[in-house]
Amino acid sequence: METTFDKFITNDPKEKELFNKEYNDFLLSEFVLEKMEEDNVSVRMLAKKAGVSPTVIQKIRSKNAERINYRTFSNVLNSLGYRINIEKI
Repeated sequence: METTFDKFITNDPKEKELFNKEYNDFLLSEFVLEKMEEDNVSVRMLAKKAGVSPTVIQKIRSKNAERINYRTFSNVLNSLGYRINIEKI
């Protein structure tokens, strides 16, 4: 039985690509939110530590980080005690 997901995402390459991009944005945002919560770090505290404006952190938290460059995002993650690893899939 074909699910709605299969029908609209799996069988349509453009929809699948869009879904994957949005899902990855969601995962990155959720990761930052979770780590901020775990470490009890405010938006302003993280922004100061990462050397970015609070607006940048708010964009990441609101899943609107598509225009944030790698270096900025890397600085935010480093400030939370993490680094980006690139792995071939």
